[in-house]
Amino acid sequence: MGFELPKLRYALDALEPVVSRRTMSFHYGRHHADYVATLNALVDGTPFAKLDLLEIMRLTAGDPQQQAVFNNAAQAWSHAFFWESMTPLGGGGPRGALATKIREGFGGFDGFRKRFLEAAVAQFGSGWVWLVLHQGRLAVVRTPNAENPIVHGMLPLLACDVWEHAYYLDYQNQRLDYVKAFLDRIVHWNHAEAQLEKSVL
Repeated sequence: MGFELPKLRYALDALEPVVSRRTMSFHYGRHHADYVATLNALVDGTPFAKLDLLEIMRLTAGDPQQQAVFNNAAQAWSHAFFWESMTPLGGGGPRGALATKIREGFGGFDGFRKRFLEAAVAQFGSGWVWLVLHQGRLAVVRTPNAENPIVHGMLPLLACDVWEHAYYLDYQNQRLDYVKAFLDRIVHWNHAEAQLEKSVL
């Protein structure tokens, strides 16, 4: 059957004005779709074709001979996770256990927000910014290109894509404005909370 582009939980225009329908149509409909299609072509007829994305990522990370397989598997997984990290009428602050963890890790929501924005701006070129659970504590990490924190033993709770194709049509080179809007208006805290709950099951 091969890997498939996952269906979105919301319409292409549901995140407007933070993320426009035009950006979503390119980002989801072309970029993400291309990663999935390329991965299928790369793994066809190989043992990787029988594995899931996480298994492929773990087996190919750091292997120069499998760099293309890793890049496309990781980008396919990370984009699917990114779509789940956003929701219409999201934003605000987290509640429950996640809010407690954020206070423990960053001194409060404002400390987390500051760290997340700093990481987004500091990421040179293409990449991602993540809220992760690592060794029982929360951390904000940034990864270049297709790199994913999973291969470093971290559990992603939240992802923000800071490749230019994620925001350039809407924000041009103003990455900071894009990430501020992501956090303030469309971030999906219930999704992040669900990832944290999985870690203690």
